[in-house]
Amino acid sequence: MTTKEAAAQAFDEVEHELRDLSRWMYEHPEIAFEEFETSAQLAGFLTEKGFAVEYPAYGLDTAFAARIGSEGPEVVICCEIDALPEVGHACGHNIIATSAIGAGIALAPLVEDLGIRITILGTPAEEAYGGKVDLINAGAFTDAAASMMVHPANDDVVDKNFLAVAQIDVEFHGKASHAAFKPQVGVNALDAAVQAYVNVSTLRQAMYPTDKVHGVITYGGGVPNVIPAFTSMSWYVRALTKERLDELYAKVMAAFEGAAIATGCTFDVKLQGNTYTDMIVDPVMADLFAENSAALGRPMHRASEYDPGATGSTDMANVSYEVPSIHPMLDIKAELAVNHQKEFAAHTLTPTGEAAIRDGALAMAMTIIDLAEGDRWGDLGTAAP
Repeated sequence: MTTKEAAAQAFDEVEHELRDLSRWMYEHPEIAFEEFETSAQLAGFLTEKGFAVEYPAYGLDTAFAARIGSEGPEVVICCEIDALPEVGHACGHNIIATSAIGAGIALAPLVEDLGIRITILGTPAEEAYGGKVDLINAGAFTDAAASMMVHPANDDVVDKNFLAVAQIDVEFHGKASHAAFKPQVGVNALDAAVQAYVNVSTLRQAMYPTDKVHGVITYGGGVPNVIPAFTSMSWYVRALTKERLDELYAKVMAAFEGAAIATGCTFDVKLQGNTYTDMIVDPVMADLFAENSAALGRPMHRASEYDPGATGSTDMANVSYEVPSIHPMLDIKAELAVNHQKEFAAHTLTPTGEAAIRDGALAMAMTIIDLAEGDRWGDLGTAAP
């Protein structure tokens, strides 16, 4: 029996449990930094499977680190656990988590012979605050030789581009007054919010196709007959690189400042969570993953075949600036449904959704086996800036 066959056999023994665990996560969604039941459930499962589990970990109440192996290069497999408000696991983190756990379990009987260490890292708050950045700052990746995860999607892409993003809240402050009797003494904060939205829209013709700016008014006032003294907005600013994000961010700030000046308001801007970088895909691991995925019956496309602007963001990108990383996307055949829709969440429980757990887990495990057996560690990181 080859090493890869042994890994597949170890996975086969727990596949039904992983499917049950994915369903449990689907039925118990918890949003960013509130993943208490989820992290406890996954940490307990890994403890039962023989991993040494640190929980909570790295100063985050819902993070965990499940480790196996005594020496050699460490590979961190990221296990995202948070859901989205209202739509639950519509980004498929139940598949991400169970494929990460499956990869670790597939490798567990082999780590000593391979001379490697595996850490399954429970990473909270990817959807909102960038929990992986907090984990980076706490040292979770300091000793890692490589890191990886997989993500469900609408196509199989091994090296997808991801945009840098800043998540910001904006508040405008004016002065209340009677909207009919004395509007002239009021300072209308809703006008400022509307003007800010228009200013950003006007800016769009000067944006690159890969720039993405989108926002909503989260509070626009109380009643129509009172000039609003306060309004708030939430915005995402995205760009192809972190350098371009800095340029675009300054332009968006100018749009907000202009709205405040025009209406006589003051404004405050607050960053929400951590800023995400663009993704650096390690070419060696990407090639190995693509080869192993094809051998499993899932050939992978390349990002060069796609519009680089048609993408989102992830805090795994920040990890890629610290350690060689990959973040392949796996097609769950959700047809018209896309990420962040309830229909996509439901599709994670279908046979094609469950197939992604197996394919993702084994392709990651086999990629790590190739790195270890071929002693490819020194080849990693050639794409780093």
